[in-house]
Amino acid sequence: MTVTLGFYGGAGTVTGSRTLLTTDTHRVLVDCGLFQGLKDLRLLNWKAPAFDPRSVDDVLLTHAHIDHSGYLPRLVKAGFRGPIYATPATIELAGVLLRDAARLQEEDAEYANRKGFSKHETALPLFTEADAERTLGQFLPAPYDEWIDLNGGIRARFSNAGHILGAAHVEVEASEQTNTTNVVFSGDVGRYHLPLHSDPAPPPEAETMVLEATYGDRHHSDEPLIQQLRKPFMEALARGGTILIPAFAVARAQLVTLMLRDLMESGELPEVPIHIDSPMAVDVTQIYARYYDGTELSEGPHGAGTRSLFPRNVRFHRTVEESKQINKLKGPRIIISSSGMLTGGRVLHHLFRVLPNPRDLLVLAGYQAAGTRGRALQEGAKSLRIHGQDVPVRCHFVSLDGFSAHADADELLQWVTSGAVWPANVFVNHGETEAARTLVKRLHDELRIEAIAPPLNARYRFNWEKRAWIGERP
Repeated sequence: MTVTLGFYGGAGTVTGSRTLLTTDTHRVLVDCGLFQGLKDLRLLNWKAPAFDPRSVDDVLLTHAHIDHSGYLPRLVKAGFRGPIYATPATIELAGVLLRDAARLQEEDAEYANRKGFSKHETALPLFTEADAERTLGQFLPAPYDEWIDLNGGIRARFSNAGHILGAAHVEVEASEQTNTTNVVFSGDVGRYHLPLHSDPAPPPEAETMVLEATYGDRHHSDEPLIQQLRKPFMEALARGGTILIPAFAVARAQLVTLMLRDLMESGELPEVPIHIDSPMAVDVTQIYARYYDGTELSEGPHGAGTRSLFPRNVRFHRTVEESKQINKLKGPRIIISSSGMLTGGRVLHHLFRVLPNPRDLLVLAGYQAAGTRGRALQEGAKSLRIHGQDVPVRCHFVSLDGFSAHADADELLQWVTSGAVWPANVFVNHGETEAARTLVKRLHDELRIEAIAPPLNARYRFNWEKRAWIGERP
């Protein structure tokens, strides 16, 4: 049996994850994400992938985040007709995220055509809501810790990755007669001892691991998350300012509001209005509430209720008109809106108002990819371009990396070594070049594990005699 791994996304970047495992008779794609951030990366979404979507037999989706799932409707549009396996919670979240992504694609194309700023004669969406609905019809549930037979001597098993609700590590085993090898795909590894989400389960015994490197060269603050919030929030609210939190609709919005609930109920922060201005965040919160048992997320629906996650004064907003009304309100108040990297959506209208106001506070609560407005702020930008205008940055600004749902460099090594047997071979992907390179070096120097960070479109064949992977020419 010939077994190969192809890295067609998430190589040299934290977006667009797509890894293809092939045998003589079967082709399994692990994750199928959108490229985000830098223009050169975004343009890759419009290019045909380096593999034929019609030839893929199955997709294994580690979790619902768009950088792992967002290309699925385009894959289906290009002819993929097989099953998409994911945990039940991921399927629920993907229903919200993929519909929202399709809606944004259509709205952005319509807006570009109406305003006439598209470089193309007619701007088109990457995929439509109809494509998203067709894609959701191909999902099949993969409960944690249960083997799924994929035919062709391949089976897969999902285990809890922490990170966000429903996130999984995926073990893929390929066997033929006496030959057997297995690969563990980390997906996004969650943090340890984080409120709301459980710790990541140890990796199963595996010969090969494909390991994410989002924070492969960084460390999160040791200061408790709730402490990171307290001082800047107290100061902003005392100024009568508005606090804008561009939070990812999945996990981040729920975690931040859970922290705010504790601070307000303890009296450490005044009870001011909190606006969650994102239809997607509202829908995701309802899903989270059904899996929340009052302490952490459970593996099945539990139903502690939405109010178990939020303070009493949270207000949910779905319509555009409601969003516009929030933008007219004076502080003190808190607005949580997506997207988390300031790449689009309603948050841009709030950002337009907050950026030039010295009383206000902008809070980045997670990873900011290269090429995004969030990364530009972290790198000291004095203005941001929003809807064709350069808006000066005069507001207070704080970046709280500790709120990231991604394991940092030490936690990644902790996870790799938490299994009974360490992997012999590690491919490091889903990280910017320096982060991946740093993690490769640490794996080699500290753990004596053979590791490599594959470039985009690289392909490797498993050598059964040497039990090692050999690079192949594209």
